[in-house]
Amino acid sequence: MLKHKTMKTEGQNIEIGSLAKVPASAPLGLLTVVGAGPGDVELITLKAIRALESANVVLYDALVDPQLLEYAPTAEHIFVGKRKGCYSYHQDLINELIVNRAKSHGHVVRLKGGDPFVFGRGAEEMAYAASHGLQVAMVPGISSSLAVPAIHNIPVTKRGSAESFWVITGTTQDHKLSDDIRMAAKSNATVIILMGMSKLAQIVDLFMKQGKSETPVAIIQNGTRKDEKIAIGTVGTIESEVERQQLTNPAIIVIGEVVSHRETIALAGIEYKANCTTINSVAGKLV
Repeated sequence: MLKHKTMKTEGQNIEIGSLAKVPASAPLGLLTVVGAGPGDVELITLKAIRALESANVVLYDALVDPQLLEYAPTAEHIFVGKRKGCYSYHQDLINELIVNRAKSHGHVVRLKGGDPFVFGRGAEEMAYAASHGLQVAMVPGISSSLAVPAIHNIPVTKRGSAESFWVITGTTQDHKLSDDIRMAAKSNATVIILMGMSKLAQIVDLFMKQGKSETPVAIIQNGTRKDEKIAIGTVGTIESEVERQQLTNPAIIVIGEVVSHRETIALAGIEYKANCTTINSVAGKLV
């Protein structure tokens, strides 16, 4: 049986283990920011489950599968996500809700898709909570930026193909294309872009200007979920493929030679089967 440690502190940090529910009368509430993983409910961590089991309140986002709330059956569940551009709560209201619920109920779990520290605003919410006297804890999640390509046999690094990778937001807080994409397009690294579908034409243009029209691209919508879609192409063809398949957000854009590894694996399997068939046929004739 796994044992989970709990650490009490004088400051603002607490490690989550097998916590009992924090009583509402506790002088300080607790916020635990938890990563739910990329979408598949089986890709949540054991530590995240333990945090949910000890929650009095769960605030969850649109990218979180509601099945995960079953790990917190007696907690209050509050949806605070964004769907189709419409906010149920703006960020300042979410911050206030965290503090108010933690002080009145005890332990608040802020459940976010992927990893909360990868474009998830988890750090902001923890800082706000700590500045209002709450104890805070963090449970990392499996980031979609790595896991979603991996599910499709696309490594983000590969010896001889990519020595590094970029993970970039496609849209900044000013709703503009990130300047980092321009720099990434000049490198030989794998480029992984989140929240970039609305800027796909601009992204393609940047890579075309670097002479990378034939560079492989994969775009994966709703990665690891039952309704996921994937488009494979090159910088020069991916827009038409996206239009044909009608891909949209939430999706991950992967640009780089590593995308071809997916096809390499498939072809290796086909070649192996063909060789086995030939060998069996020859053996049969000899018999």
